[in-house]
Amino acid sequence: MNKTLIIAEAGVNFNGSLEIAYKMVDKAKEAGVDIVKFQTFVPEKLMSRYAQKAEYQKKTTGADESQLEMIRKLMLTFDEFAQLKKYCEKVGMRFLSTPFDLESIDFLEKLGCDLWKIPSGEITNYPYLVKIAQTGKEIILSTGMSTMDEIEAAVAVLKKHGAGNITLLHCTTEYPAPLDEVNLSAMCTMRDAFGLEVGYSDHTQGIEVPIAAVAMGATVIEKHFTLDKNMEGPDHKASLEPDELAAMVKAIRNIELAIGNGEKKPSESEKKNMAVARKSIIAARDIKKGEIFTEENITTKRPGSGISPMMWERVIGTKAIRDFQEDELIEL
Repeated sequence: MNKTLIIAEAGVNFNGSLEIAYKMVDKAKEAGVDIVKFQTFVPEKLMSRYAQKAEYQKKTTGADESQLEMIRKLMLTFDEFAQLKKYCEKVGMRFLSTPFDLESIDFLEKLGCDLWKIPSGEITNYPYLVKIAQTGKEIILSTGMSTMDEIEAAVAVLKKHGAGNITLLHCTTEYPAPLDEVNLSAMCTMRDAFGLEVGYSDHTQGIEVPIAAVAMGATVIEKHFTLDKNMEGPDHKASLEPDELAAMVKAIRNIELAIGNGEKKPSESEKKNMAVARKSIIAARDIKKGEIFTEENITTKRPGSGISPMMWERVIGTKAIRDFQEDELIEL
């Protein structure tokens, strides 16, 4: 199978600090992911001053401030993002950032990003979808909170306006996502319905679900990570720490090896065990030359280096070409 694209979602877990963002790039590189992804936004262009925090955000950051006040403390400037991209290039890590407003799309386009990741919350944002599609670049589209009709409509807009290849990510938009609401099978439903590559954006705790998603055919895995789950901020609690991220990458790469090419045949390591584990047609007792083989004088036993028991009916009724001792392999 093709290699799974693994995206380490730094999101806003850098807490508005360029230095923390640099450290996250380093940890993503050490973990072996393919892409480290951030979130780019102009707070006042993303939400109004009346926007309320999500319940999970109230639990992790308190209910006293608005969502706008919260994200102002989590942002980097455009200039800082330019520095961050240069740092990624310096250390050999692929940079990606999700834009959350039209101005940020323009900035990231000028910055030279070669791939778009559209978050679940923008799947019904028509002007946003059109602007991204018009760049003609490849798109990864998260589908959390979406119906099949909404996904179909978004894909139609993207295709109409010139989008490149589109990959759909199944997602459960809750932090952390309850296991009984993950519904991984929906990923396969989308693949079959839209004929597009699919993947999984994970908000569950632990690494089991993204590993299962790869086994089910995910071509992209996105997972939030943080330097420390105890840091202040809305998403740290539902994120992996660096050692967990590395463990997830290792497990996914192992699963890729195990999935193989789908052709059912003996593997190279199996071949040497075939004669040991299988059986042959064997003399059940001493047999004289010319004696007729019957179910009373032949049987099947290991090793499997003689005549296969699948030849049983062909052997029954034929004459022994020589004397055979008990347990000796029958020859015709």
